[in-house]
Amino acid sequence: MPAKTMDAADYGADFAREFEATSGIVWKLERAQHFDEGDLPSYLAMVAGDWDRAVELAEQMRPGFREDNPGRMDFRRIRVIEEPLTPYLRWELELLAMRAEEGENSRVVPASAVRSYESAGPVPELVLFGPELVYEVLYDETGRHTGARRITDREVIEPCVPVLAGLFEQGEDLRAYRTRTRAA
Repeated sequence: MPAKTMDAADYGADFAREFEATSGIVWKLERAQHFDEGDLPSYLAMVAGDWDRAVELAEQMRPGFREDNPGRMDFRRIRVIEEPLTPYLRWELELLAMRAEEGENSRVVPASAVRSYESAGPVPELVLFGPELVYEVLYDETGRHTGARRITDREVIEPCVPVLAGLFEQGEDLRAYRTRTRAA
């Protein structure tokens, strides 16, 4: 499928422009069970095994989470989960719960919900801004963000919307999932 491949810096700039210009529903699908968050202090504390410090540092990120959820937008995240949860995912769920408290509309689906779409490999990480733009977010084998593919072909994008909406509909509220799995 035709797409423009961008490195991480170009993708970040392009994403920021689109984010500022967008209103309505924005979809995000996350599939990987581990990402490398580089030198993010909360991530580094989690990797070092200092859970309390990781959560404390994550809390300091909350003002940015508020800014990521302007009133003109309904940001809908679908987080695919495999159990048992990886340490990364336990940490990410804390951050995503904070994002949800700041306006993000996040749901969790089990990996079984996407298996029928994975005959050629895991579903890609996607950010869909509407019928004219989707980013396939790219990562290297370690989970470090490397950029994205910018796809503007409506024939590719439009069939994605009902799939994402269906996954979102069947998903469990992220905060409820996090609470339930903490108790387990």
